[in-house]
Amino acid sequence: MANITFSEASGVNESIYGKSQAPIRMIIERKAEAFEKKSITDVLFNSHKSNSWGEKYTSMTAMDGFQVTGENGAAPSDGMEEGYSKIISDVIWRDRFSISRKIAEDSKAIDLKKRPEAFIKAYYRVREMLGAAMIGNAIQGNSSVEFRGGKFDLTGADGQTLFYASHPSKVKGGTQCNLWSDAFSDDALGMMETKMQNIHGDNGELLGVAPDTIVIPNIHSLKKAVFAAIGADKEPTTANNGFNYQFGRWNIIVWNYLNQYIASGTAPWLLFDSSYNEDYDTLIWQERVPLDVQSFVDMNTRANVWDGYARFGAGFHDWRGIAVGGVAGATDLD
Repeated sequence: MANITFSEASGVNESIYGKSQAPIRMIIERKAEAFEKKSITDVLFNSHKSNSWGEKYTSMTAMDGFQVTGENGAAPSDGMEEGYSKIISDVIWRDRFSISRKIAEDSKAIDLKKRPEAFIKAYYRVREMLGAAMIGNAIQGNSSVEFRGGKFDLTGADGQTLFYASHPSKVKGGTQCNLWSDAFSDDALGMMETKMQNIHGDNGELLGVAPDTIVIPNIHSLKKAVFAAIGADKEPTTANNGFNYQFGRWNIIVWNYLNQYIASGTAPWLLFDSSYNEDYDTLIWQERVPLDVQSFVDMNTRANVWDGYARFGAGFHDWRGIAVGGVAGATDLD
């Protein structure tokens, strides 16, 4: 069931609009369920419940680990410290639609259905567009994005943009990259996967990053290249059709909303570790107040108003769970 709350002002059910309350509510719930099943934002972003105006996300660095000591030797002192942190705030979102008394009196069933459908589509479309706008603008190297009257931060906890050539480590270790120039190919896929598998944590430790998902905009040439690289268990470019180790290892997400927020003529592609994201919060979606819909009669217009209110936010924390290729001017994989 969709996570939507409903409330009605006193007397609405006894008014001319009474018969429309239950059907409109049912339409809103059904459309919400349908959109939730299709949402890419819900797949990519790790969802958290917020209990305040915002939430802080952080991590702890790894310990150095055990060392050899002599007999009855003292144990070395070990410890950990807080890694980079990030605060993500919750944003208020509002919208409403109305049913005129004339429509209700004339029992215009089509209008009674279209308006709540459009209302809930707009709500879930905005959520999807926000996720795509944030990732698309991060691919372009932007540190923030203006969206529907709000400004959203695109930097991670380390203070750099999500995709960056030299992410710093908090304690020790050199800078690391998750921003690459190579267009998608079988070789580029293997090289970027290897780069991500070799990523270190803030104390220089190997993390075991294991990307499992390829995310691309809805571009024909890119779809063709991706499915050609992973879609067969034999390597078609070799004379003896050697084994294709990429076969059956990837989840593929074609995200048409992303097309709106990437530079024209470009074909970026993303590798994403869904398990790392779940454990360490690469992409964060923060729910403060679920969609709250109130029905009441506006005594000035005599219309039945359905008013929507929600609070949620989104942001980036640990960059290590995602990388991008196909960005002009970025670092070459090889």
